[in-house]
Amino acid sequence: MSGPLQQSVVVQKYGGSSVADLDKIKAVAARIVATRDAGHQVVAVVSAMGNTTNELLGLARQLSPAPGRRELDMLISVGERISMALLSMAVNDLGAPAVSFTGSQSGIITDESHSAAQIVAVRPQRIQAALQAGNVVIVAGFQGVSRDKEVTTLGRGGTDLSAVALAAALKAEWCEICSDVDGIYTADPRKVSAAKRMDTLSVDEVLAMARQGAKVLQADAVALAKRLGIELLATRTSGGDGGTRIQVPPLPPRVSGITIDEQLEVFASQDTTALFQELVQAGAPIRSVSPGLITVDLRNWHDRAAFVPTSGHSQGPTCQVSAAMCHVQVDGVLTLEALNALRIAGIRLLSWQASGESMVFRVPADQAQAAAEALHTALIGDSLQGG
Repeated sequence: MSGPLQQSVVVQKYGGSSVADLDKIKAVAARIVATRDAGHQVVAVVSAMGNTTNELLGLARQLSPAPGRRELDMLISVGERISMALLSMAVNDLGAPAVSFTGSQSGIITDESHSAAQIVAVRPQRIQAALQAGNVVIVAGFQGVSRDKEVTTLGRGGTDLSAVALAAALKAEWCEICSDVDGIYTADPRKVSAAKRMDTLSVDEVLAMARQGAKVLQADAVALAKRLGIELLATRTSGGDGGTRIQVPPLPPRVSGITIDEQLEVFASQDTTALFQELVQAGAPIRSVSPGLITVDLRNWHDRAAFVPTSGHSQGPTCQVSAAMCHVQVDGVLTLEALNALRIAGIRLLSWQASGESMVFRVPADQAQAAAEALHTALIGDSLQGG
């Protein structure tokens, strides 16, 4: 007779939209119990409910235009603790024993960088003991504890990172990233009508898409999964057919997706060095630097509202439309195809660059969707049949 230690461990991550209200929490609990009943040990890693994190940040800014990062971490880490406790109650109510742990109790050790901490070690002994005792384990994602015993958070999308790190430490069979979408598409189907779901992607392809702003998985989490050899499954929380399996072994070279990144702001200055120093001191996550221009990622810049540059000025929001590629040689023919597609579609190209994993085009925000449609037709078309 096989005991709990011989069952495979499955880690499931549930984002804020999956646990946005009590009915959704009950549905997630039922999904967890079904996975347990199928013979797996389950560790569920949860985000804060719905817009809780943004609401907490809003409260902080009502009190202070630039609240300290330590206190911000103390505040916003509460959101995941609420989710973990409620979900644990819901699982217990379905007859499956469950226990909830904070990031600290789960053994997620980080450096001292508040609001953007890096995981340096995972010591999951309490989780392992709880699993051995037959429990489902619910973990508060997005957070850890520093070696100085300070509460830290991992930055936007950090719950993905928590899940992957725990999957590696627990030697999980796989790590599910559950959301309200049934997998990863070649483009955002709300913006590109020809977009289709991929059944299989390589970790390199997903990493390229994430780095270019696709709302798929957090880039650091994908990079960690690649380094540690963790297989990921991007799937819908409510179940249904399939999902996208993300494999560590490489797949044949191809253009696999078109992404639109709308969370960017461009700053201009005649003294790029001085502006760069100002942005770094303000904690701005810098995406790219070129002569006279610095692009900033707004997703992880909590203090943007308080920043007033003295060495330059903001040019306002901009969009990047990217073709994510897996080890594709960016030769003249492929580049010309992309540029010609944009020209025919009447897109005003502000700048572009290419590498072995992507081609990136900066375009006016009101032309981003048309640019994505044109690139999808020219570079993907019908060449990818569901992976």
